[in-house]
Amino acid sequence: MKILIGIPFVFGLLVYKLRTRHLSTFNAIENFLRSQNNLIPISYSYSDIKKMTKGFREKLGEGGYGSVYKGKLRSGRDVAVKILGKNKSNGQDFINEVTTTGRIHHVNIVRLVGYCADMSHCALVYDFMPNGSLEKYLCCKKSGIHSLTWEKKQAITLGVAQGIEYLHRGCDMRILHFDIKPHNILLDDNFTPKISDFGLAKSYSNETSIVTITAARGTIGYVAPELINRGIGAVSYKADV
Repeated sequence: MKILIGIPFVFGLLVYKLRTRHLSTFNAIENFLRSQNNLIPISYSYSDIKKMTKGFREKLGEGGYGSVYKGKLRSGRDVAVKILGKNKSNGQDFINEVTTTGRIHHVNIVRLVGYCADMSHCALVYDFMPNGSLEKYLCCKKSGIHSLTWEKKQAITLGVAQGIEYLHRGCDMRILHFDIKPHNILLDDNFTPKISDFGLAKSYSNETSIVTITAARGTIGYVAPELINRGIGAVSYKADV
């Protein structure tokens, strides 16, 4: 009898501890973001997010980060809403994305419209990119997707390079992206490239040339070799190039 009574009690205690730890993580995120007075994006509630996506009706994509839905602001402007799933970073990827893209504005960097850090929900609201990511045009075996002309590819390449140069030299801090790949290059209605997904980004002073990182960052197949094998050489801004 004692065992039968004790099992629900222990289970309830574990659930309570896990929920408390989960909420404390998001409270820390909310407190940090509120302390950043120079952030430009709008802070939305989770109910706002549900309204702008009409209950998450139209799904645009899904990845290890979570899911992306099409939304519409009250002004009628289309947006892409990224709902972040649970990960092992304790919200650090979310904080990186908001504090990085929330302070900068460049024609080749995706614009962060707003964010949500409402209890256990984290979401990012971006300008909607009607032409999707560069990846689907480079791997154009999908039906209905036309390949890009060499002139358009050159223009996209130069645009991405200008965005990277801005991150490295045009900001108050040198921002290293650490995950430049076709999936993270979004294209607007004119095929202007926009660098996105700053979850792995790190900021350094402009005087810093060699950087220190504690673990490998990036995507296998695209990551710079020195990020995987430190014997190759030191890690610098060249990892993005």
